[in-house]
Amino acid sequence: MAYANFKQTFWSKHIQHELEKKAILAEFCNRQFQGEAKFGNQVKILGVGRPSIGNYTGADIGTPETVVDSSVFLTIDKAKYFNFMVDDVDKAQSTPGLMEALMKEATIAMGLEIDSHIASMAVNAGAASASTQINTAALAKTAVDAGILKLRENDVPIDGDVVVELPPFVYQLLKDKYIELDTQNSEMMAKGIVGYYDNVRVRVSNNLYNDGTDYYAMIRTKNAIAYVNQIDKVEPYRPEGLFSDAIKGLNVFGAKVVRPKELYVIKAHK
Repeated sequence: MAYANFKQTFWSKHIQHELEKKAILAEFCNRQFQGEAKFGNQVKILGVGRPSIGNYTGADIGTPETVVDSSVFLTIDKAKYFNFMVDDVDKAQSTPGLMEALMKEATIAMGLEIDSHIASMAVNAGAASASTQINTAALAKTAVDAGILKLRENDVPIDGDVVVELPPFVYQLLKDKYIELDTQNSEMMAKGIVGYYDNVRVRVSNNLYNDGTDYYAMIRTKNAIAYVNQIDKVEPYRPEGLFSDAIKGLNVFGAKVVRPKELYVIKAHK
């Protein structure tokens, strides 16, 4: 088999592109720090404090204030791989749809791993509810309202750039009475957005963090969690001892809560 014919760069970019669509929770993160991600590297996320405001009386206003640097570091600390066999790499690439189907399944599995990691960031939220049983629409509404109120109290604008991510059982309680459905917008649906509530986008996920008792539903801005990801390698090889070809791929990523006041968690169980 001619490994030289394997389109490594093409498939790396293909998987990276598909991950943008498959990792639903990752889609609503701050991605501006993407850069060149390598396992073990740190990405510096710049942040600045807020200058003080004083009353001007006409007198000397004194020396300028030194604003505290609030930069944080995000570590690329997750490395996940796939490793599967194919009849023949060259043949797979030349057979219409076969390679795409194989890579699609690998990408779906990788997307779930990424979303699980991002969902685990919920434990670092700036505020969270107590463990709450939610079994009626009224209780679900009360829990979501409390989270939106908390973000408003933290001076977070509720202007459409906020999302509430719910487990299916909470969404099922809310959807008929309170959520403005948006099922006609296929682009929004592809991103997991099923509607709006109080000017907040609503998404449903089976992949939210669970501590063994509660699901951690999240209400957050896009800047609350920073996320960095890179498909590091996609390679064909010949497994020793087998008469077959194989393909392996490595994805490295990391996430961090960088604005905890813009992330509220509803701890909910049935």
